[in-house]
Amino acid sequence: MKKTLLAALLLCLFLPLRAQYDPKALEILEAMSKKYKAIPSFEANFSYTLTNETEKINEEFKGKMVVKGDKYHLILPEQEVINNGTTMWTYLPEAKEVNIDNFDPASDDLNPSKFYEIYKKGFKYLYLEDKTDGGVVCEVVDLVPEKRDAQYFKVRMNIVKKDKSIQSWTMYDKAGNLYKYTITKFNAAAKIDDASFTFDPKKYPGVEVVDLR
Repeated sequence: MKKTLLAALLLCLFLPLRAQYDPKALEILEAMSKKYKAIPSFEANFSYTLTNETEKINEEFKGKMVVKGDKYHLILPEQEVINNGTTMWTYLPEAKEVNIDNFDPASDDLNPSKFYEIYKKGFKYLYLEDKTDGGVVCEVVDLVPEKRDAQYFKVRMNIVKKDKSIQSWTMYDKAGNLYKYTITKFNAAAKIDDASFTFDPKKYPGVEVVDLR
């Protein structure tokens, strides 16, 4: 038992060091990034689970994302986030309210248009293993934030070995929460109009507009 605990402790201590210089992980991530950069626009449906064993939390939601270059429209059960690259709208259906703000790339941790590049700044990376996820063989890569005060201490990516697409990713926070996103449908041939990335109050009768700019 003591040997097991010691092994786990050593793994925690040396994971960031090993991750920083893992060429195999970098090769996988670069191939994945190249794949998505070549797609001008796409639509994707995904499932989202939140689990916390200590708090006995196990919740599942479904969502959709529409992406075109730096623009995106993220649809979640309790909110919609629309970003045209300069302005961000956050629509809350239950409150019938939309908040408008200037887009700040540095503080946008929900940006699905850039998730395939997350590893390029502020992360170390480590290839773990090949593992089946949803019936598909994936290469598992851990991303470890360089900053110790980061909200998430690890992001685990499952990248399809055959075509380097993202099968799922899991974000681990310091409160013991695991947020797993799984792509359930992906359309790389979607024809998306720029109007999809602007909030039109006329389409939402009775909505209260709160301009925070």
